[in-house]
Amino acid sequence: MLRLGSPAAARRPDPRNFLPIPAFRLASPLRWVSNVAMENALDELRRLAAHAENRRTDTGIPRVAMVQGEIPEHALAAVYEPMINLILQGTKSMTVGEKTLHYDPATYFIMSVDLPAVGAVHPASSGEPYLAVSLTLDPSILAALLCDTTDAATGRGEPSTQTEAFNIAAVTPELMDAWVRMLRLMERPSEIPALAPAYEREILYRVLQGPHGCMLRQLATPDSALARISSAIQRIRSDYAKPLRIAALAEQVAMSESAFHRHFKSATALSPLQYQKQLRLLQARQLLTAHGKSVTATALDVGYESPTQFSREYVRAFGLPPSRDAARIMASVRGPALA
Repeated sequence: MLRLGSPAAARRPDPRNFLPIPAFRLASPLRWVSNVAMENALDELRRLAAHAENRRTDTGIPRVAMVQGEIPEHALAAVYEPMINLILQGTKSMTVGEKTLHYDPATYFIMSVDLPAVGAVHPASSGEPYLAVSLTLDPSILAALLCDTTDAATGRGEPSTQTEAFNIAAVTPELMDAWVRMLRLMERPSEIPALAPAYEREILYRVLQGPHGCMLRQLATPDSALARISSAIQRIRSDYAKPLRIAALAEQVAMSESAFHRHFKSATALSPLQYQKQLRLLQARQLLTAHGKSVTATALDVGYESPTQFSREYVRAFGLPPSRDAARIMASVRGPALA
């Protein structure tokens, strides 16, 4: 037995002095390892997507595209289809209605309905060009995934009353890892048919577990408010040049007119009339530049009864009169870049 004050007792360490040390030494390296792993994954994704062009570039993988570099402003003003967009380098902003979101390699963007939006991309602070990859959403794949997973695994619980259709979220290591395995298939194209569906499901699964997974769940649920608004959007898109009949749209999706307006604005940050107007103006821009139509003919084609009103709203949307804007675009490099 050691006596207090003996040499052996003096050399014996006091256990209380060691209690804080393991916790401190364990947490810091784990965070460091996680950050390093994320950065390594991001570096690999950049390498894999390095041959992307400054327009939507095919990867050979179904529904997966990439884009890189300076993208003309007019190419970023378009109707975007439902997608998950992951920035690998640089930054991007997306404006829908009066709502603007900014995101970078620490976040991903999710859009669950077709939306007319204006984008802007910027290179990294160190000078490397903007670089991104995207996955177009397929509701049937989402529905099958939800059928095969438990409520706890994908965050399902009580039905969401929200109809928000676009937002950003932080990238997780698991989501980044799934993207790495997906893009590696570009180097092994023979494996795409067998493995791409599994990796796509994993990407969707990780997003379903995230803060905006409800967007994907609602998109894949036919009776949800968001799915019904998406159905109305498809009707507006197909009949954009015709007068908009709100009562008929509300009836189509089994909503009252007031509920339809509320859910539509919540999902798109636009009223149905504003949505139609943006569709008309974007289509008009396409007709003016790709088909060389006159301003008057274009105005009538997209549903305007007054060319004067068309020109006024065109200037408000794009900053220049239709003829001058078309001339500017045709003099620049054109190409869609919606990744």
